[in-house]
Amino acid sequence: MTAPELDRPDLYIDGEWAAPADGTAHEVIEAATGETLATAALANADDIDRAVAAASRALNGPWASLTPAERARLLTAFAAELNARRKETAALVSRENGMPLALSRLVNGSAPAFIAQYYAGLAESLDEETRPSPTGGDTVVRREPVGVVAAVTPWDYPQSLAIMKIAPALAAGCTVVLKPPPETALDAFVLADAAAAAGLPAGVLNVVPGGREAGARLVEHPDVDKVAFTGSTAAGRAIGEVAGRLLRPVTLELGGKSVSLVAEDADLELFASKLLDVSLPNNGQTCHAATRILAPASRYREVVDVVTETVAGLTVGDPLDRATQVGPLVSAVQRERVLSHIARGTDYAKLTAGGGAPDRPGWFVEPTVFADVDNSSSIAQEEIFGPVLCVIPYRGEDEAIALANDSEYGLGGVVWSDDAEHGLALARRIRTGTVGVNHYELHINAPFGGVKASGLGRELGPEGIAPYLVAKSIYRR
Repeated sequence: MTAPELDRPDLYIDGEWAAPADGTAHEVIEAATGETLATAALANADDIDRAVAAASRALNGPWASLTPAERARLLTAFAAELNARRKETAALVSRENGMPLALSRLVNGSAPAFIAQYYAGLAESLDEETRPSPTGGDTVVRREPVGVVAAVTPWDYPQSLAIMKIAPALAAGCTVVLKPPPETALDAFVLADAAAAAGLPAGVLNVVPGGREAGARLVEHPDVDKVAFTGSTAAGRAIGEVAGRLLRPVTLELGGKSVSLVAEDADLELFASKLLDVSLPNNGQTCHAATRILAPASRYREVVDVVTETVAGLTVGDPLDRATQVGPLVSAVQRERVLSHIARGTDYAKLTAGGGAPDRPGWFVEPTVFADVDNSSSIAQEEIFGPVLCVIPYRGEDEAIALANDSEYGLGGVVWSDDAEHGLALARRIRTGTVGVNHYELHINAPFGGVKASGLGRELGPEGIAPYLVAKSIYRR
């Protein structure tokens, strides 16, 4: 695909392609080359107003008259259109943000269609119910759509994180204004293509990529009824303040600094085989990545050696090459941010692998390992969002749990133990929203989200549709 074929000069508002109000076009940079990939339209505050108005009209128009079964059929068609585009979409995301193609084909290619289809199934279970009253009569309990949803999404897993908001919102009967970031504006319009091809009514889904000004206008817009956000904790706090002042419901999926707790009885061969998947997915650009590795003092050097050897042996290269395990970061800004963290870490921790930037085009950072790390240090406490791991020693499992919980975050985590029940017991003691035993992966039918500074609310599973519904009780005699 050449750049002109990828250009997206228009926004998707009210079921039509419309030029941005101020004609702004953003150059999307290919992560592996540092060169312009294509241009995409960006929305300003006026475009946000148009999109919200379209969503409001759709909410109270034909969309409101559809039954849950009819919405489910449209969501099924939407899923089919996403699936038909999965290969091209996955490759496009890899070019935008550097995600290795093997992972992108799963999370940006197949998963969005799967998630949309899952919520199409749940849509049909939203019929009202009648409950007998203890004082006579009964109550009709309805689950109604919360209204117009502002979905603000990041660049790391752009398709999955968008559909985790769009699908349950549409299943609930809401309408959506999606504001993706400039870095992955191109693939966001694939969602609009699929919506149009599936026959979603005008205004039900609007796609308006934009920067901070557009995001701020959307979050505070008086006609928005709910905000669903994935991104940094700092941005989440700002959005939470606005939502609190407006008494507006909000779902916040924020940052993380998750642990990988290696128990005394852990199988290090299994641990090593899963290290890329749980600690360095998407080149470390993953909110739940288990980048704090806690190792028992009795096996500390053994664990450091295993981590160092595994990370040093990873294949770094073009994300479109199927052999690539670690690709580039999303931008020059992100690369410099990660390298600055690494430079600070060398002042107080031992560098055992990586530590620099390869001499090649693109935004690459060598997969990096620090040993002899104190859990209170910046590289162990701050979310780096790059391919950087810390190995931290502990003495006894009580100290391991204390270290695991000594973080402002609580999003993911992994426990490694040769005894499944022992691993489960340790997992229960970690204060986090999700945790795996001897592996880590999101399950579509189970809630995902964090505690503490990792956010509010849950996505996926039946719990993922609840934030888009409002319960109404109708009392009868």
